[in-house]
Amino acid sequence: MANTHERGIARMAANAFTCLTMGKISTLPLIFIVFSKELIDALRDRRTLLRLLIPAVLMGPLLLLAISGLISSMQERIEKRELLVIGIENAPTLLNYLERQSYTLKPAPADYEIRLRNTTLLEPVLVVTSDSEVEIVTDSSNQRAHATVPVMQRLLMGFNQERGTVALALRGVSMEVLQSVSAQERDLASAQSRTSRITAMLPMFIIMAVLYGALTAALDSTAGERERGSLEPLLMNPVPPFALVTGKWLAVALLGWAIAWIACLGFIPAQWFIKNDSLQALFQFGWEEVIAFSLLQLPLAAGFGAVLMALAIRSKTFKEAQASSGLIVTLVGLAPMVSVLNPAGESAWYLWVPGLAQNTLMQRVLKGETLDWMQILPAIGVSIVLVVLCLAYVAKSMRGAVAR
Repeated sequence: MANTHERGIARMAANAFTCLTMGKISTLPLIFIVFSKELIDALRDRRTLLRLLIPAVLMGPLLLLAISGLISSMQERIEKRELLVIGIENAPTLLNYLERQSYTLKPAPADYEIRLRNTTLLEPVLVVTSDSEVEIVTDSSNQRAHATVPVMQRLLMGFNQERGTVALALRGVSMEVLQSVSAQERDLASAQSRTSRITAMLPMFIIMAVLYGALTAALDSTAGERERGSLEPLLMNPVPPFALVTGKWLAVALLGWAIAWIACLGFIPAQWFIKNDSLQALFQFGWEEVIAFSLLQLPLAAGFGAVLMALAIRSKTFKEAQASSGLIVTLVGLAPMVSVLNPAGESAWYLWVPGLAQNTLMQRVLKGETLDWMQILPAIGVSIVLVVLCLAYVAKSMRGAVAR
């Protein structure tokens, strides 16, 4: 049935092509006919469509639920004010100080080192030899245990300050001498900027939605049609290759962008699932962010769709096309990690790299910054170059690909 339907659409397109050669139809309607045919084919494949839509819809709620759950768990552990200790009886002054800070002290298990390494113990251990000799035992690879080390360090700093203050006061030293400099911290970050540190991974998921939405459509409209034998009837007509390729590319770009748009929409109801009150108050993802995120994906969907078509047109089967496009999908999908791993911070060249440019711009939107055209134009320029070069290559290679 599928092949019959595809061949029927191919015959309809062929008739339109014949009209074109007779001067009855212009190139623009012909592009629209090809575009409609590709779009109908994609929407008819419900199984593939569901595989794309379900992750896009559920991605926002699940991601924000996981982030808020993790933050709530860490806050609950801090608010419990519990410490795992060994040898606290050796430091009565420290014991008195910790109890005055309303901390509950619990003995650490005997095999605490092994359990920290195996991540079955999620709290650092305070090993006390005396009031002046204390060790915080943790495993930096055990992130949940290592996250509460700063709490212990602040407690010990407070204990040291108190002991020093009392000792000097007993010797008649004024308290003003001990605090000759009054240092205060002034945070310039806005509420949105602070939240963006937690939600920094959101743009990466939007980018992945674009990639996989365009990937399926691009491979199916080139290598998939070639494998099913529905591409040859289209090419048997004296049709401008530009019209055929442009129609297919428009459908690919639209599908990739549409999946990303649905993923963006998913973050609006996803805010209902945020458990943490402070994160819920700070994270405000509304229609302005949806529109900004969606528009920023247009250059990526257009450029990446053209690149995928250029890679797939040389493949004889759908699976072969998947294998050949795997590397480029991985590279573009992981490009945002550069901004995380680069110790020098954000650089101007980020805006010229597909994937990385979209991630950088979306991060700025999350921080509440206003984007201008000078920030957006590099991504648009790169996309135009990719589209022109790749579509020209596909148009040139299409007839030869069918002949092989």
